[in-house]
Amino acid sequence: MLTREIAAEIVKQTMVRLDRNINIMDDRGKIIASGNPDRINMIHEGATEVLRTGRAVTISDKDIQWKNSYPGVNLPIHFQKKIIGVIGITGDPDEIFEFGELVKMITEMMIQQSFSLDQLEWQQKAKDHLFDDLLQDSIEDSSIEQRFKLFEIHLLPPFQVSVIKTDMPKLKKNDFIQWVERFFPKENTLIGFLGINQQFILHTGLTEEQIIHRYQSFISFIEENQLTARIGLGSNVKTVNNIQHSYRQSISALTLSAESSIFATFKDIEAQALLNELSEASKTYYYTRVLNGLSEKLIETLESLFANNLNLGECAKSLFIHRNSLIYRLKKIKEITGYNPQHTLDAITLQLAIWLRQMHKE
Repeated sequence: MLTREIAAEIVKQTMVRLDRNINIMDDRGKIIASGNPDRINMIHEGATEVLRTGRAVTISDKDIQWKNSYPGVNLPIHFQKKIIGVIGITGDPDEIFEFGELVKMITEMMIQQSFSLDQLEWQQKAKDHLFDDLLQDSIEDSSIEQRFKLFEIHLLPPFQVSVIKTDMPKLKKNDFIQWVERFFPKENTLIGFLGINQQFILHTGLTEEQIIHRYQSFISFIEENQLTARIGLGSNVKTVNNIQHSYRQSISALTLSAESSIFATFKDIEAQALLNELSEASKTYYYTRVLNGLSEKLIETLESLFANNLNLGECAKSLFIHRNSLIYRLKKIKEITGYNPQHTLDAITLQLAIWLRQMHKE
């Protein structure tokens, strides 16, 4: 646990606070970090005595038996009830002995903190690998169940995956995990990372209603803290083998929903997902044929009409035009395309064309 990197950080932090030279020796008495770089890799005999006896060694300027050792105090560094090294503070022992124990305690705390972070990082990588295995076609149920138990997460149906895109490059993994754990119980949630800006959450043993309700609170938290995030939620599945389908659906919900939408479920974009299976040539042919001759202004009018569920009043308001102007535009669309946006079947045809055009633009 006492690496050269950790030792160098301990020396740097303690010297700033004490204005004293600090040496860190490993479990063989070799100096691995020091305020005096010339002493690195030397054997500190005072430290070897500490390691042999397990007790602090004080060296005064009159002691000559300790080679490569300056006056000061040398104390054992303990980790999990074992001595893993020695910390030496250079100076008059009478002046520095009183705060030597404090320096030792701070050193041991920093080592424990580093160990804890390493453990968290290892655990997170194991969770990421577990989720990756769940996306494979062949899954060993007994092995998967044991790994979930290791993380104290219940492997209970139903299962549902959400993918979150956070446009915050400096977002720390621990910060994100703490956000999620505010709203979702640890025992029902596997959290991990797909890349720099994407995270996954596997929900287990929760109904879709419970998940959506919790996401409503999560979204309020995101908005209140002015964070940038978008969420796609896949469908609810009953078996471990179908988790991969929920994951793919969550990706579709994220990519096919409007950029302005913070939260989208697969149900919201299911029709677009089916259209997305078409070839690019088929998509282009359909929307260019249906929308042929329409200006950008009239296409924008259609987009607003469908976004407002065919409500003319709300559509006119969103476009900042009079209702009569909207009705004129809709008549114009019918004249050009042959499809009446106010008739159900024609509206479906136009809506499909708008979706396909949007997919092509993206």
